[in-house]
Amino acid sequence: MRLIKGDMNQATVFNDSPANQARSFADAGCRWIHVVDLNGAFAGAPVNAAAVRDILKAVAVPVQLGGGIRDMQTVAAWIDAGIARVILGTAAVKNPAFVHDACRAYPGKIAVGIDARGGKVATEGWADTGELTVLDLARRFVDAGVAAIIHTDIDRDGVLAGPNVAASAELARAVPIPVIVSGGVSSLDDLKAVKAQNASGIAGVISGRAIYDGRIDLAEAVALLAA
Repeated sequence: MRLIKGDMNQATVFNDSPANQARSFADAGCRWIHVVDLNGAFAGAPVNAAAVRDILKAVAVPVQLGGGIRDMQTVAAWIDAGIARVILGTAAVKNPAFVHDACRAYPGKIAVGIDARGGKVATEGWADTGELTVLDLARRFVDAGVAAIIHTDIDRDGVLAGPNVAASAELARAVPIPVIVSGGVSSLDDLKAVKAQNASGIAGVISGRAIYDGRIDLAEAVALLAA
């Protein structure tokens, strides 16, 4: 399912089998599959564990997972289950030391999800926005060993308005951590704009609704970015 600007009241279900959906992504050539436990993000603990395990059984490509992961026990359980990269979002804001500890325990397997609204960091499934800026949060983890930062512009997420490439590129230039663009991707032109910023430190891009809606042909997108 996909939300509009992180609003659970504006959710659209595109497939009742996450495993089948993941398999179709892998068959089209995706290098990674990005999964968010939306209920878990709001609850603060994993909720859709069975669906995630079904995805892991269905595909061989690496899967990264976020949503409701707030302690080391949960990180360990998901990595032991086969998740290639765990995404810490709210936990990264509320307990930066936890991110450092997780990176030491699982090198290369921890990403930080920075979800932004108006340049400020949002937490608790995007329900709360404080005064912490995206850059200030990212700088907390420069020496932590974070594998990637997933930068999502909430105001563009799910509305097909185009990603905030400029903000993601600015973030990528400011910290030595690979940045993955998320939110608002609506066309191959958007992907070309992201790719054009590769030199800034942008390492990848996540697309959801545009693929489900058929606005982006996934195989064509993968070929474009790989060229």
